[in-house]
Amino acid sequence: MMAFRRGWVPLVIVVLFAITGFAVYRLHAAFGEHAAASVIDAPADDIKPFNPKHVKVEVFGAAGAVADINYLDVDAAPQHADHKRLPWTYSVATTAPVVSVNVVAQGDGDIIGCRITVNGQIKDQRTVAGIRPQTFCLVKSA
Repeated sequence: MMAFRRGWVPLVIVVLFAITGFAVYRLHAAFGEHAAASVIDAPADDIKPFNPKHVKVEVFGAAGAVADINYLDVDAAPQHADHKRLPWTYSVATTAPVVSVNVVAQGDGDIIGCRITVNGQIKDQRTVAGIRPQTFCLVKSA
């Protein structure tokens, strides 16, 4: 009997903690906190490509002229094409939200030009005349 007088308070505390823990667990389940993630659902940051951009970079000049061309592709990686006969064209389609395109060309003729077209619209165009002329075209955000 003496053990019951001393042990009932800790026993009641343990029972209250157990009941409270069970209630919290059930409330979490009721509000979906224990719901397993579905393997079928796509991640929230999974973006589907849409509205592709058609980018065309052109370098043109006198018939038979040759040019050294440096450009940024649609991934902004520097590329070069040495001793290319004009006209020269780089075309690509991308679903990137923003494209930055740049071209620099120097030719051996007396005239050289460049043009950057996005979805059929001319975004930048330049033509330069002179001895071994150099030109550039730039589209920061297409």
